[in-house]
Amino acid sequence: MSIFSIFAEHADGASHAADVARSGVWATLREALRGSSIDYTTAPVGRAVVMLAVPMVMEMAMESIFAIADVFWVAHLGADAVATIGLTESMLTMIYTAAMGLSIGATALVARRIGEHEPEGAARAAGQSILLGIAIGAAIAVVGAPRAPGLLRMMGASPHVVQSGGAFTRVMLGGNVTIVMLFLVNAVFRGSGDAAIAMRVLWLGNILNILLGPCFIFGLGPFPQLGVTGAAVATNIGRGTAVVYQLVTLLGGSGRVRLSVRHIRLDVPTMRSVLRLSGSGSVQILIGTASYVGLIRILSLFGSAALAGYTIGIRMIVFALLPALGISNAAATMVGQNLGAGRPDRAERAVWTAAAYNVIFLGAVTIVFLAGAPAIAAAFTDDPLVRPFAVGCLRTVSLGFVFYAFGMVLTQSFNGAGDTWTPTVINFVVFWVWEIPLAWWLSVEMGLGPRGVFIALTVAYSSLAVVSAVLFRRGRWKEKNV
Repeated sequence: MSIFSIFAEHADGASHAADVARSGVWATLREALRGSSIDYTTAPVGRAVVMLAVPMVMEMAMESIFAIADVFWVAHLGADAVATIGLTESMLTMIYTAAMGLSIGATALVARRIGEHEPEGAARAAGQSILLGIAIGAAIAVVGAPRAPGLLRMMGASPHVVQSGGAFTRVMLGGNVTIVMLFLVNAVFRGSGDAAIAMRVLWLGNILNILLGPCFIFGLGPFPQLGVTGAAVATNIGRGTAVVYQLVTLLGGSGRVRLSVRHIRLDVPTMRSVLRLSGSGSVQILIGTASYVGLIRILSLFGSAALAGYTIGIRMIVFALLPALGISNAAATMVGQNLGAGRPDRAERAVWTAAAYNVIFLGAVTIVFLAGAPAIAAAFTDDPLVRPFAVGCLRTVSLGFVFYAFGMVLTQSFNGAGDTWTPTVINFVVFWVWEIPLAWWLSVEMGLGPRGVFIALTVAYSSLAVVSAVLFRRGRWKEKNV
């Protein structure tokens, strides 16, 4: 059975969309953005998915703006400055891996406990996840920040990039705990169903980052002119402030998860569950995100212009994919809470509904990228050597978006069920056994250059969807206990 027939059989998004229409589209959207107290195990599936997905999409859009804002301003400093951000983001793989891996475990545990109507268990899972996240963030900062210049050299940076960008890398590695906590605590909010709170957290952090970025980069008003390092300073201030808001909300008891000091003390049984899910989740994310390190290492063979063009292109791609991840996260929450409530069939309906919404969203993004790639690239750079690579990246990679929209929802649904090893194996096969060798062969052996890397990304995105659909239909995720 093809992926399209699978989609047609299960993605009954039209009937679920009717649920939303009957309750009033605008009223539903307003309620979703404001925050809702509905029960996600009993509300109409279509409406429940929308209520979760809308704030999650907004949250992920805000997260992607962190990346876009930095590149937009730093691009005015030249290709070396943009390359610094690209290389540093590749090194931040370990931090994003820890943050997203912990988020997978936190979402699965909190969602399952909420579905089982055990708020105390949800609070224990949240507290132990936060404790683990702080420890991991501190360890990465101690090891990574002092070695920033050496890490840039290891990634293939030129001597000038090392000299001008070392401070940026040091600040980003040193302040990594804000990244970990931002992802992690928002995962707690998402798992509990408080998606609107997570959205507001990212709004706060982004507003500060957008306002402070040009101030620190260019030295506007009383601010020092820090160049590319200023982008790191602004980002850490924005994220740090957002984390403070998160913790105040959790400890203040205004959400579905109410945290107290006792929940942050070591709880061995709960910590064991967190480590089990987060450990495999971290391996899963590492396999996926580290593949980008392999791709950028291949691209570095073709010079700073190709690297800068890819950095601009991939930032816009991430900008599109993170909101799509928001829809996927909605499916994960629905799966976790409904499995906790003993309703696996409802969990599966929610997944196919979310998949339908995601395909529509990323299909529209594909059209925008295909038609508007030159204008998008021009907004970030006027370098005639860099722009063609950015355009090529946007157009080629976006061809796999419709397939990837499907695969994203399915893999996140495995995670929501607590079945973190299935998407781990999928990521390894698709991104390392398949994508990296294909990128090398196309770009180097076949002489396609950077275009070969872009094609490999498209093929990998499409392959992920097919493999995920086959495994999801087997239904073993419904039997997972966490």
